[in-house]
Amino acid sequence: MAYAQNDVDNSQVHNTLQLEDVFSLEYASGLAITADGDEVYFVRNYMDIQTDKKLGNIWKVDKNKRLTPVTNGLHVDFSPSLSPDNSKLAYISTASGSAQIHMKWLETGESSQMSHFSQSPSNLSWSPDGKYIAFNRFVNSKPKSVVSLPGKPQNAQWAKPAVYIDDMYYRFDGAGFSQAGNSQIFVMSSNGGAARQVTHEKFDHRSNISWTKDGKQLIYSSNKRAEKDLEWTDTNIYAVNINDQQVTQLTDRVGPDNSPIVSPNGKMIAYLGYDQNFKNYENTELFIMDIDGSNKRSITADLDRSINSIKWADNSKAIYMSYHDKGETYVAYQSLKGKREIAAKNLGGLSFGRPYTGSQFDVAEDGTIAFTYSDPQRPADIAITRKGRTNQLTDLNNDALSYKTLASIKELNVKSSFDDRDIQAWVAYPPGYEADKKAGKTFPLILEIHGGPVTNYGPHFSAEVQLMAASGYVVVYANPRGSDSYGKEFAQTIYNNYPSQDYDDLMSVVDGVIAKEAINEEALFVTGGSGGGVLTAWIVGHTDRFAAAVVAKPVINWYSFVLTTDIYPFVIKNWFEKMPWEDSEHYMKLSPISYVGNVTTPTMLLTGEADQRTPIAETEQFYQALKLRNIDTAMVRIPDAPHGIYKRPSNLMSKVAHILWWFEQYQPEKTN
Repeated sequence: MAYAQNDVDNSQVHNTLQLEDVFSLEYASGLAITADGDEVYFVRNYMDIQTDKKLGNIWKVDKNKRLTPVTNGLHVDFSPSLSPDNSKLAYISTASGSAQIHMKWLETGESSQMSHFSQSPSNLSWSPDGKYIAFNRFVNSKPKSVVSLPGKPQNAQWAKPAVYIDDMYYRFDGAGFSQAGNSQIFVMSSNGGAARQVTHEKFDHRSNISWTKDGKQLIYSSNKRAEKDLEWTDTNIYAVNINDQQVTQLTDRVGPDNSPIVSPNGKMIAYLGYDQNFKNYENTELFIMDIDGSNKRSITADLDRSINSIKWADNSKAIYMSYHDKGETYVAYQSLKGKREIAAKNLGGLSFGRPYTGSQFDVAEDGTIAFTYSDPQRPADIAITRKGRTNQLTDLNNDALSYKTLASIKELNVKSSFDDRDIQAWVAYPPGYEADKKAGKTFPLILEIHGGPVTNYGPHFSAEVQLMAASGYVVVYANPRGSDSYGKEFAQTIYNNYPSQDYDDLMSVVDGVIAKEAINEEALFVTGGSGGGVLTAWIVGHTDRFAAAVVAKPVINWYSFVLTTDIYPFVIKNWFEKMPWEDSEHYMKLSPISYVGNVTTPTMLLTGEADQRTPIAETEQFYQALKLRNIDTAMVRIPDAPHGIYKRPSNLMSKVAHILWWFEQYQPEKTN
């Protein structure tokens, strides 16, 4: 452990977070609040040490903080959805061995499996009268095959047949090669029975589903453009009659329109969207339209932030909406007439690996807001805000973390050396920092960079940051230009220009920490994943101030990346102005591989072998280039891991352990 080597082992002074503690962490998600606001159903997620997976079952907490299990915890249970009269709870469970719809009768406690599908259902939606449930389910079609080999003897052991592919999107990170078929909408009785398919077009119907008040139509979004493969995000909103299956298109602009929700009075539809301008970022606005698709208008055009999720107020006169602002997440009460006010704050906690701003909320009929509560030292809990007062209802990690000394988190604001922009950051201090600082000790520093790159960090719990701080490092993480939650202009500064001056922003953050804290300037380290991996590779090609670096799941060569990533049409159309062969000079100017000749920093690379978002060939390019230059380097390959490495708890442990081990090799006392 880094700084503790100067005295005694840090773990002997403080009971700090250890790698194996990852399996003790829990977090809340998937919440549903009762109509009276007195109870919240939610998924209690936990890390199973035997299967090395995140699992979860459904619990209930009431306004008096009483916790009650709803499902038995022997399977994975998720997506709880209350019936309109709150007498039943529909949810999805793997109790039968595959994900199926289950029902819990809340008055009797009885439960039953309602479906027996070959493909998993999703996006459960109750009809207003509680008699039906709509949902999405994938429907297979016959795989394409253009040849049939003759002459195969009966029972002969031939090789697997060739796979013929002519789809634009033919594989996705974490899912592998796409199956032939589409996601369709179904309706089934809430008392069980056969499910009826109500959409049949050969387009995907993966969005949330909202019923009209009369229960005759379903509102959803889908991309049905003829050029849908090249315009991946260009969805529109549709209505389908569940009886005659007639489809009516309600929006038609170029740009994503999604997340439709019918108002309680049945007269309007709220939805999210923006005009497509083919930039790396646009603000997602909140729109409303009449139930027939007329009178469309944005009611958040004056808010320079993106709206994430929405819920109608029971009076149909306002909409509750969540959005990010400067690394934090809020719920606002947005009147249809334009006035808005903050209704809940401190949302977050869903991304327990790194300090992202993921969150969820739900609203009761009386306006009580239930949400995932964010604390810098805890993963997500359940809280409610009622009549302006917030009450945290759960403390899921009290048994695991109450006796641990965790890193404290403080905000840091600096000016960018490039153009004097305000850059926001947070600093995590290792246990015992203040006392050791007074004793004259200095600390190694880790700059940890977020991915995206159009995402944001904030004052939220992060297992990775906490583990790094527990090993004696001061850890700083920031939102350089290109991050969202600071407005459209700030996010678009990196359009066709990434990496660029975000490098200056990050160096200014490091300088800001050094100016205020007890930092050993010979022990500066840098790491980041995905977009953060891009910037880490860029940094070591532009400065030698860091003692060592770990580049995780990066883009190293934009030319090769846009032609191998699973989302290649989207990246090219929204990140660059030309095709790579039309402007190879520009692509290479922004590629870290172009500056590998400058690298002197010992650099480890770490990527999942099943990563199809930033394929491991990107990692291999940089690794082999560094090897050719005789620079200290190593490559860590995580078997079977997609882009989201930390989906397996042990992979999160492995990632942090390798990073800390690499940095330990280049501590000043060792290299000197």
